[in-house]
Formats: sequence, structure tokens, C-alpha cells
Amino acid sequence: MNEALARALASALGTAVVGLRPVAGGDINDAFAATLADGRRVFVKTRADAEAGMYASERRGLAWLADAQALRIPECVAVADGDVPLRFLALEWIEPARRGADFDERLGRGLAALHRAGAPGFGLDHDNFIGSLPQRNRAAPTWSAFYAEQRLRAQFDRAAARGLVTKDVQAQMDRLLARLDDLVGPEEPPARLHGDLWSGNVHSDEAGHPCLIDPAVYGGHREVDLGMLQLFGAPSARFFAAYEEVFPLAAGWRERVPLYQLYPLLVHVNLFGGSYVGQMRNALARALG
Repeated sequence: MNEALARALASALGTAVVGLRPVAGGDINDAFAATLADGRRVFVKTRADAEAGMYASERRGLAWLADAQALRIPECVAVADGDVPLRFLALEWIEPARRGADFDERLGRGLAALHRAGAPGFGLDHDNFIGSLPQRNRAAPTWSAFYAEQRLRAQFDRAAARGLVTKDVQAQMDRLLARLDDLVGPEEPPARLHGDLWSGNVHSDEAGHPCLIDPAVYGGHREVDLGMLQLFGAPSARFFAAYEEVFPLAAGWRERVPLYQLYPLLVHVNLFGGSYVGQMRNALARALG
């Protein structure tokens, strides 16, 4: 058992940790299932080099999503962040089960309700993280301005500084940003975004209902979440039909999918290296038309 983590958890939760086993938890963090002396189980994520503020901002993001009362969001039970020897986030344990027959419909209606809950503006009142990368959320008056500077430009410049993109790709990105006002789609009010909604962050709880984890929240265009959901998976026609029952999508949204997949692809380039550059270049070319 990881004794240092067990001691830190016990101190934060007020009860002894009697079991601690590694579980699958993604590429960024080490993840554990902790069994407590009072009978509870909790899910714990931690990493040796976690930046200060990472887990605290995730806790705030989970609470912001939960406030919409649209989909199940795990409850945070403890967080250790800032100037502490060991940083971690502990969440309620959600026992996974097979997806229910109406999982896709529940997810579609729930995600539409989450988006409709809205946000005060394009951005957020604090910065946070996507994976282990800092995510700037400085508000902008329009969606195109926010997406250009706080999302595409921020990640593209990071990739360029590391030599991961060539000059021809930089020229393509400059052309895209110059045309962004015309490419982002009809004006919409800011949606309440999960922000990192790939298929691995959509779980099935003990009742077979959808549950969202690992957010990177902000106020933005809802097609960002929908684009990322299609990046590493293929949501069913039933999901989209249920979504549009609650919150119909603007004309042309399917053509804008590559535009809204650019940001997560740039994040993957910066997190995992050049293996994603080809996918990013393809999305960039398709977004330009």
C-alpha cells in the first residue's frame, strides 16, 4: 500500500484507510481505489509532479457541472492541493455497470441540458487545466475571439515553440484564424462546457446511466463538446436525436466538426508528441475547406 497516500487520505477524511489498490485512471494521473475503515470506498487520483491548483480547479469544475443538475457528476470528498507534500483529489466511488438500454438517449438529453444551463460569458473566472496542461480562460466578448486566442493560438504556439509544427502548418493556422469569425457558426449564448469530453470521460454508473468525469470547464460553444465526443468515438444517431429534442443544433454543425476538433488535437500534440500532428494537420485542412 502507498503509505504516504494512505496517511494523507486518512488525515483529510477523518478515518483510517484499510485498503488501497491501483485502478485504471488514464495517462495523466496515478489512480487508486481506497477502502476506508468506516466502510466507504473512494476514488483517488494523484501524481508526483502535479502542479499546484490542478486538483482544486478540477473540484471547482465538477461542482460547476453538478450545479446544472443535468447529468451525474462524481462528488468530491477531499482535495489536497497547494503547498502540501502530496497533492490528490478524492471522489465518491462510482461502481461501473453495463450501459443501460437508454444510455445514449440519457446522455444526449443530459448533455443538451448541461449546455443550456449556460455560462456568464466566453471563458471562466479562473484558469484551469486540460490534462496536465494549463488552460487559460480569460474572458472575451465573442466566441471567435476566445477560441482564437485562449484555445487555438495558445496551444499552437506551445507546439511551435517545441518544434512540433512546420512553417506551412503555421501559415495554414494563420489563414484559419483570419477567417475564424466566418467559420465558427451562428452566434449562440455561451454554453456550460465539460471541455474535455472524449469517450473515456463518459462512464456508466451502477444504474447504467451516464456519468461525466475529468472536466476542463469553461463557457464556450457547445459544438466543442460535440466535436471532441466524435474525435475518439462515434456517438450513435440516438444520442444526436435525443440531444436535438432538447437543444436543436444550428445548421452546418457537422461541417464545423473539424474546426472544433482542432483544439483537443493540439492538446494531444502537446501532451503526447508528434504522433498526433498528422491528425491535427488533417483537421486544419478540413476546417479551412
